[in-house]
Amino acid sequence: MMSERIKDMKRFFVEEKKQKGTRKKARDPYELARAFEKARTPDVDRAAERLCTVLDRETPVVYPFEKIAFTRTEVTIPEIFTESEMETLSKKYHIHEKGDVSNISVDYSMLLSTSFKDKIVELEGYIAGCGDEGKKHYWTLQIRILNSVLSLMSRYVEKAREVGNEVVEKTVAHLLSSKPETLLEAMQMMRIIHFTMWAGRNYHNTLGHLDRYLYPFYAHDISKGILSRDSALDLLEEFFLSFNRDSDLYPGMQQGDNGQSLVLGGYDEDGNDTYSDFSELCLLASLDLRLIDPKINLRVSKRTPLERYVLGTHMTKQGLGFPQYSNDDVVIPGLENLGYDKEDAASYVVAACWEFIIPGKAMDIPNLEALSFAGAVRRATVENLSSSRTYDEFLAAVDKTIEEDVEKIISSLKPVYIFPSPFLSLMMEGSTENAKDISLGAKYNNYGIHGSGIATAVDSVMAVKKFVFENGEVTGDEMIKAIESDFENDKILGNRLRYDKDKFGNDTPETNEIADHLLSVFHSALQGRRNDRGGIFRAGTGSAMYYIWHSADMGATPDGRHKGEVIPANYSPSLFTKVNGPVSIIKSFAYPDLKKVINGGPLTIEMHDSIFRNDESIEKVARLIKEYIDLGGHQLQINTVNKDTLLDAQIHPEKYRNLIVRVWGWSGYFVELDKCYQDHIIKRIELTV
Repeated sequence: MMSERIKDMKRFFVEEKKQKGTRKKARDPYELARAFEKARTPDVDRAAERLCTVLDRETPVVYPFEKIAFTRTEVTIPEIFTESEMETLSKKYHIHEKGDVSNISVDYSMLLSTSFKDKIVELEGYIAGCGDEGKKHYWTLQIRILNSVLSLMSRYVEKAREVGNEVVEKTVAHLLSSKPETLLEAMQMMRIIHFTMWAGRNYHNTLGHLDRYLYPFYAHDISKGILSRDSALDLLEEFFLSFNRDSDLYPGMQQGDNGQSLVLGGYDEDGNDTYSDFSELCLLASLDLRLIDPKINLRVSKRTPLERYVLGTHMTKQGLGFPQYSNDDVVIPGLENLGYDKEDAASYVVAACWEFIIPGKAMDIPNLEALSFAGAVRRATVENLSSSRTYDEFLAAVDKTIEEDVEKIISSLKPVYIFPSPFLSLMMEGSTENAKDISLGAKYNNYGIHGSGIATAVDSVMAVKKFVFENGEVTGDEMIKAIESDFENDKILGNRLRYDKDKFGNDTPETNEIADHLLSVFHSALQGRRNDRGGIFRAGTGSAMYYIWHSADMGATPDGRHKGEVIPANYSPSLFTKVNGPVSIIKSFAYPDLKKVINGGPLTIEMHDSIFRNDESIEKVARLIKEYIDLGGHQLQINTVNKDTLLDAQIHPEKYRNLIVRVWGWSGYFVELDKCYQDHIIKRIELTV
């Protein structure tokens, strides 16, 4: 049960947002960039200078009631290149998103196991023993960053003393010269690290295996009597609240899309379950707080006990949109098949949404581009159906179109350029000792390609197979004419196609096999291809925001979908499919060999909130989740929804400020979403099971 202290803090930081009163006015974002351009400053120096500038500008804010400090006052993270410089860079390179190191997971234990001062000593040792001026300069920049962090920490100690907060004063003072020993010190250290990452605009960098790297501190405090389980939960809830202080300042597609995801549990390379009492406390803290951050991902397998799913389902009942489940039995061997070492595959976490990444060892870009399955099938239909004499010929044309679209994606990519990040590099294997910035690559440098609209594609192929080649109800030319006219010339056919029962999600053998086939073609089209950094391309079943973009300009499809009509998000049934029920959905979507599309992308199911009415109902949902995992599903997320509530929230947003929904791979406050995302979520409810 949430303590009064935590209730007051939640009200202060989340509901009333009083910390915003300490923020400074926005600055000219190109102030530094113009100076850098004039001085022809190297990019790595620019990145270091930006971070130090932001840290040096920060004004400490300490509240009397908090135990874990650090609150943003600087709202502007400066650009490091001018607009003209970025234009020049963009002509030569692919600039992914904002250009910063993002969507990776560092190894936080590399800094939690030491102090910033000791890390400086380590770097000074590298400098003393090296004759390479370039490496020495890089280490000097890292030292400068760490000194700026220490300077800000010293100012926080002074501020804490000024306001009479002895806990913060003592904790931060300890960290000025020593490594963390207690859970409170480790959480404060994490807060400082996390704060510093965002100050350098390293966004969407997730929290990784929080329960693994914080567990030793928890176990220490419990064994020494420093904390009880209840006091540890209280502290953990304050720690989780800290991720909601400044999140409105973090970049993302929408408010809530900030990458503050963590992973709990999972099996190590020896098959040992890492889920601990501390893992459970993380679930309980999230359940208590009911906030969108941090977002919980739970690693599970056939060996996971039902009670763990039950606890997760209690969270789902609250409408959080998480936990998201990932299946070790599928993900680990899938990553190994792609060339990841067993130890690394077993340590996987998720990126900002759901893509599988390796903490501390990977500079993978898991969301580089996306294939439109639906678009490929539509094009194959329009261009090849007339000349296809058999279904097999048509399917071969679909395969060829997918392969061509994959080739277009790969051939269109210019070499990737990423802004340097000397601070993050301190927490990546091999980066510090080799003075190699993580932006230049790591052990793994793979690119992920999403796959949107798989259900639309499967249903379209099935419609052509059934209506053109099996029952001969229409000719190939008539099907093409129908979709090109958006079914205006044959509305009866459009309705028959739209509401036919043979859809992916109804566990019909033919649609299941088509799905497996199309995903396998996608996987094969990427196999053996190397990117500009020597890595591979990974196929996935996620859509990210592409489900909005790919549907907007797409004409009608043979499944009865109209021109411009939205396609499903991620790995999900079409929005107008009349499904037989949740069991048929999970059987269908677990059928394909999902090890082949292990970039990630969850089956997303909307369930009406009335389903979670009592403990018996919650256990039934938990068993459904377990069944999907046991059948070989790779990822699953469930959204608890109520259409009437969402419609009313669009009209009266002031009444629903805390209404949380799952968007694609992240949860957000419904009333803060753009209307296109709100409408898509409401549309998905028509599939509610």
